[in-house]
Amino acid sequence: MGIVAGLDSSPDFTRIVVCDADTGAVIRQGYAPHPLENADGGRPSDVDPQAWLLSLGEAAGGGLLEGVQAIGVSAQANALVPLDAQGNTVRPAMTGGDKRAQVAAADLIDGLGGREAWAQAVGCVPQAAQPVTKLRWYARSEPENAQRTAGLLQAHDWLVWQLLGRPVRRTTDRGGASGTGYWSAGTGSYRPDLIELALGHQAMLPEVLGPSDAAGTTPEGLLISAGTGETMAAAFGLGIGLGDAVVSLGASGSVMAVHPEALADQSGMITSLADATGMHLPVVTTLNAVRTLRGTAELLGLPDLESLSELAMKSTPGSHGLVLLPYLEGERTPNLPHTAGTLAGLRRESMKPQHLARAAFEGMLCGLGDALDVLRGRGVEVRRVFLLGPAAELPAVQAAAPALFGAQVVVPQPADYAAIGAARQAAWAVGASQGTLDPRIPPVWPAPAAQYLDPGDELAVGQAVRQQFTAVREQTHPGAFGA
Repeated sequence: MGIVAGLDSSPDFTRIVVCDADTGAVIRQGYAPHPLENADGGRPSDVDPQAWLLSLGEAAGGGLLEGVQAIGVSAQANALVPLDAQGNTVRPAMTGGDKRAQVAAADLIDGLGGREAWAQAVGCVPQAAQPVTKLRWYARSEPENAQRTAGLLQAHDWLVWQLLGRPVRRTTDRGGASGTGYWSAGTGSYRPDLIELALGHQAMLPEVLGPSDAAGTTPEGLLISAGTGETMAAAFGLGIGLGDAVVSLGASGSVMAVHPEALADQSGMITSLADATGMHLPVVTTLNAVRTLRGTAELLGLPDLESLSELAMKSTPGSHGLVLLPYLEGERTPNLPHTAGTLAGLRRESMKPQHLARAAFEGMLCGLGDALDVLRGRGVEVRRVFLLGPAAELPAVQAAAPALFGAQVVVPQPADYAAIGAARQAAWAVGASQGTLDPRIPPVWPAPAAQYLDPGDELAVGQAVRQQFTAVREQTHPGAFGA
């Protein structure tokens, strides 16, 4: 079928992979950082979308896209681009988990009648990062700009629209739309009343395309697929399906799994997203993952996580009775926003550095195990767990995770899975348009190279460690997960 490209515009850079449309093999790739400036050297919350285009042009230089038939676009989630009636940006895009919007989230929750009302309406409870919450902050803080806003796009919508030459028709996909807070994955439709609640008036929203639909063709004849958010593109690039969950180990953690239907969760622990294939992608996040390990390494005077892992391997499962509840920044799963971490089980024989190191790994993984159990409790099947992030390579993580998660753990080799997922979507769209692929069935690309780790004989030991963790959690925070 030829070659296709996948473009991932992350918060910091653009990465492009060019793949064989039939085999998924990466033929060539390009990379360029976004030209972002911030006075304190950090990543700015407000970004001129032109920065994304500039890095895209640089990443695609040197004839990278020569011979490409179609392009898929993946981009950072939650970036809100407000447009005026002429299609120009009213203000810079609002990106990331914008702390300015925290009060706005509480306002919106109250405005619709509580967490359960939001869960039923759109499958998630407003959080500071979501576009709907940023709209409320925007309407309150910049009322003149908000009044001029006639249309709303997210990052991948805006990039697709630019690549197509800014046509009258603007598009998005189910995955991207499901993260906005004003589109329901359950009903497959927008909630204009929630736009009005947040912004104070209606705005033009992009048409939601199906997974294999094309957004259009560039003036040069290049097909552009629907595009999607980075999370959905990475899941598609990994090739996860029913029975698979993905645990991402960043400073905070996230657990997502493929499921055939949308899950409305009145507790607000589950965010009900759509994936890039027509299925659903319920997500549960924890505030404390690798930050637990980094804090423990600092406490023990260790230079890095590799040293912490090496020390932890000198202990044994159960950490000689030490249990760390890793709620260092408060916690979202369970919902304990104002709590702190807890170290329990201190005895003279357990007060050794290696046991504390092991307890940090077990605490982090048990916290993520709790998040997995939130999904399992709603009927989500979890047979395999894909473990992502640099910390997934640590021996102490790999030794403990299969038994604590109660499932086979897959550690894929590091790769640009969001860009690969975008390329796979492009291959699907071009195949469907040419009649060589079924529009309901994505192209089959080989599974990524990975390590496969099974619980084996350690399963019973892992479950005992989980029970020990649960007992301390229930004693310290009774009923944190409800009855």
